Amino acid sequence: MDFFYRIQRDGNEKKLPLEYVEAEYDEIVSLFKRCDVNKDGRLSKDEVKAGFRRLHSRWPAYRTQRAFKVADKNRDGYISEAELDELVKYVLECYEGTVKLRLIT
Repeated sequence: MDFFYRIQRDGNEKKLPLEYVEAEYDEIVSLFKRCDVNKDGRLSKDEVKAGFRRLHSRWPAYRTQRAFKVADKNRDGYISEAELDELVKYVLECYEGTVKLRLIT
């Protein structure tokens, strides 16, 4: 796993505590694995969109489209287990430190 950091608007890096990032990372991985309803080990666009809905995204279709541009490296229309890391990084960038709050239902 990469060490995550945020770049603030003024260009400075703001590093997050590793245990905090790992907890959010694991939570997001778990969320998207639960969205794999047909259990084929890869995520379709509908399954990724369901994940963004669970994160209470205002624009789940837009987030899904952007996620596939970032994470679907082989352009097969699915997010595989190997590509899941890129999807999680994208989610962490979108919802800076608010993943746990978004998952409260």
